[in-house]
Amino acid sequence: MNITVEKAFWEVFPEAQISVLVVKGLDNRVDESKDPYFKSLLDKGAKRAEDFILDENFTQNEVIQEWRQAFSKFKTKKGARSSIEALLKRVSQGREFHPINPLVDIYNSVSLSYAVPCGGEDLDKIVGGLHLGKAKGGEAFFPLGAESDAPALPEEIIYYDEEGAVCRCLNWREAQRTMLTEETKDAILVIEAINKEQAGRAQVAMTELQSLIEEYFGIKGEITHLTAEHPNLEI
Repeated sequence: MNITVEKAFWEVFPEAQISVLVVKGLDNRVDESKDPYFKSLLDKGAKRAEDFILDENFTQNEVIQEWRQAFSKFKTKKGARSSIEALLKRVSQGREFHPINPLVDIYNSVSLSYAVPCGGEDLDKIVGGLHLGKAKGGEAFFPLGAESDAPALPEEIIYYDEEGAVCRCLNWREAQRTMLTEETKDAILVIEAINKEQAGRAQVAMTELQSLIEEYFGIKGEITHLTAEHPNLEI
């Protein structure tokens, strides 16, 4: 399978870095006896996230501004925000995080800790290759809990495969079709950065993500950082 970040993406975000971690042979089933471990991991992530939301005016914090400006550079669904904004908003409101499943909990904790957008997909559910680029418009997309199709807009930046959109507006919302579940055995995890400072944080975050996954699952995934100079990965 090929992972490809297309030219149209780099034209909008020339300094971007898409960090990819591929892990295979997982047992992602929920073990409720491990809930305290994951709750602690999420709580620690939320505490570390406070360093990125020091301005009382939430929208004025640097991370929020950077991603709002990024989302203004391409067509988006009204109200779409980066996944990291949604997580940081919960922290700013004092809301707790609760375990979902091991992989999701681990990447959410890392996302919070470094204020970087993280996402994950089930590799076995991706049809053909995975692409990040601009939508033609109309790519099929059923988010979690949806009863009807919410297709991508023309010029929207999406992750997609041969079946349709996998994530809309970068990592804003993902399709139910490819989401990580307890049945996931092989996964691809992604951390997005759109400037050099974010890219530095993303590299440290990805190393921590790799370590936490190895610690819990006993599997060491492979990290690749995709850039305009190296936009492809074969797995």
